[in-house]
Amino acid sequence: MSDRSMAAGVGLAGVMAHCGGSPVAAVKLLVGAMASAPAAPEPYAALAGLWQDRRPELREGLAEGGSSSTVPAQAYFLFLEGDMDNAVMALGSVTGVRPDVAWGAAPWFGDARFLGAVSAAALAEACLRTLDYGHDLDTEEMRERFEPWFHALDVVSERDPVPESLAAMARLPRACGRYELSLALCDRADAVERVMWTAVARAATWRVKGDLDRAAAAFEHALLLDPANWSLHLDLADVRAEQGDFAEAASLVEQGLEHGPHEVALRAASAAYRTRLAGSSDDLRALIALAPELANTAYRNLLIDYACAGPELPRGLVAEAHRIREG
Repeated sequence: MSDRSMAAGVGLAGVMAHCGGSPVAAVKLLVGAMASAPAAPEPYAALAGLWQDRRPELREGLAEGGSSSTVPAQAYFLFLEGDMDNAVMALGSVTGVRPDVAWGAAPWFGDARFLGAVSAAALAEACLRTLDYGHDLDTEEMRERFEPWFHALDVVSERDPVPESLAAMARLPRACGRYELSLALCDRADAVERVMWTAVARAATWRVKGDLDRAAAAFEHALLLDPANWSLHLDLADVRAEQGDFAEAASLVEQGLEHGPHEVALRAASAAYRTRLAGSSDDLRALIALAPELANTAYRNLLIDYACAGPELPRGLVAEAHRIREG
């Protein structure tokens, strides 16, 4: 059915493009054909013909009336013009919106001209754009759709091993459950230079895998590279809390507060971990007061759960905290 849909879309686009119709409307039809069969070469051949024959009209029409429905075609046009960085970032954007389509199967995305010219920074940004909408990518179907991306990561990270870019790239395979590739990118980055962002990427991967000891070790390494970073203190504190070491978690948060005394997340974590340790009603009240300011509700609820498990807390105060959690 998808092959027939693709062929029908290409045929109709050809009629529209060559019989006085709108070239932008033809592009939209071809994008629909691409979505039906992302690896098929026919829609791209038709797009290349349109770009050659009616480029001025397309440029004007896409600038004025273009929409997200034309982005995959625009990515290809950028490729045709040799602008590989903007091409991959455009493809990353549409993939983030619709990861159910294997846009990376486009013939140009695996082309040696593309893989040999796109920068690590642009590919890293494209990877981040694929994650913008929070879709669940950790499935066999998604891993299959993203296989061309994984190949691109491997090729480009070897050719252009910029540590910060490789650390950002590592987020995509981690989100897809391809932990070995995520860690391999970190190893490749470390072989060039050890930077804080790589250590954080490694820690996040180990944490998702459930290896809290290795996650903590990686966060500790990140702190050695950037000791004044309050966020790293909080990250490591949260891992220690997950391990059940609330004394160490509270200590790490206090160290973080020396560098970010006004950070709401730090202050809330400090109140939660002290409450868990000592059963302090004052600290639980402080957490209750700070809770509405925490944008991440999952993290807010986790802190409330930790705090409410503290010793000998007043039932009424615990109930008030639970109402915030359930609200």
